[in-house]
Amino acid sequence: MKTIKAQPLTKKAFAPYGEYYSMANPDGYALCGEIHRFFPDRVLANECGNVGFSPILVKKPEKMVITQIEYHTTTCELILPLNDDMILHVAQPSAGKPITDETKAFIVPKNTLIKMNACVWHLAPLPKKKDELCAMIILPECTYMNDCKVVDLTADEQFEVVL
Repeated sequence: MKTIKAQPLTKKAFAPYGEYYSMANPDGYALCGEIHRFFPDRVLANECGNVGFSPILVKKPEKMVITQIEYHTTTCELILPLNDDMILHVAQPSAGKPITDETKAFIVPKNTLIKMNACVWHLAPLPKKKDELCAMIILPECTYMNDCKVVDLTADEQFEVVL
């Protein structure tokens, strides 16, 4: 089975899949008041209609073996890890056929908002240290029913993410 080593998150390495921003350590220009600093529009997502903010709880597996992946054809997906750093595996769009040899895995610090572009392969984020990761998934309403293509990987396509 292939192994993919999770790497630290960097702007350059993650750029083919989307963008991210540390919500716990904002930087750049801020609108300031007497008691606040507001950092506007750090991550943009162009979605029309209702947006769902959905918690996900993911147990830490003994081994991070990936047997399924998914993508959304018309929307980006945002993920915010709340209680732990998360491990996120991604692969670039490939016309609906998984190419797991191209998969990368990233260590995403807690409170870092990830925005994955449409059609980027991924699945649930995994906890780095805790027994269970709590994260926020942000998608247009009912994406899981209307625009979610889940693919079972063959034995040759499956991989293990390692730290």
